[in-house]
Amino acid sequence: MNLPNILTLSRILMIPVFVIIYYLPAQWSYLVSAGIFGLAAATDWLDGYLARKLDQSTPFGAFLDPVADKLMVAVALTVLIESHASFILTIPATVIIGREIVISALREWMAEIGSRASVAVSYIGKIKTTAQMVAIIILLAFPPGVVWTHVGTVLLYVAAVLTFWSMILYLKAAWPDLFPEKKTG
Repeated sequence: MNLPNILTLSRILMIPVFVIIYYLPAQWSYLVSAGIFGLAAATDWLDGYLARKLDQSTPFGAFLDPVADKLMVAVALTVLIESHASFILTIPATVIIGREIVISALREWMAEIGSRASVAVSYIGKIKTTAQMVAIIILLAFPPGVVWTHVGTVLLYVAAVLTFWSMILYLKAAWPDLFPEKKTG
């Protein structure tokens, strides 16, 4: 166990904490849950940075890091869908969660056939992740109906568009492996 892996595990442990705090019947619960989510999001960047800088990348960390990210985002979006009870928020959240499932399955399958590199993380994915994390932090920080939630919702739509676009790029890169041409002759 090294520091990057401990940070990744801490991100998973923060999930129930921000959910419980979000649902507490207190005004401060929104800001505190958003702060915990923001801290968890920061550990995502930090654990990757430290793993590279300290040369502490491990197979366990490579497995657990994306799992922690997807769990954190899926749980936060699920909480927000329930809390806001709005199809306006449900649409981008569904796109984001659906894409994560598709790309996770695609990456696993590509790794199985030895073509993992063709579905590596892209620059558009990093922009998508930033927009997504900022949107979720804003949406967690304020109760439904506050002006800032409209800003968070717009950012979530930006993230959903980038999410869909990046999924198309991943599928395009994997297309030759998904649908190989039959050799004739």
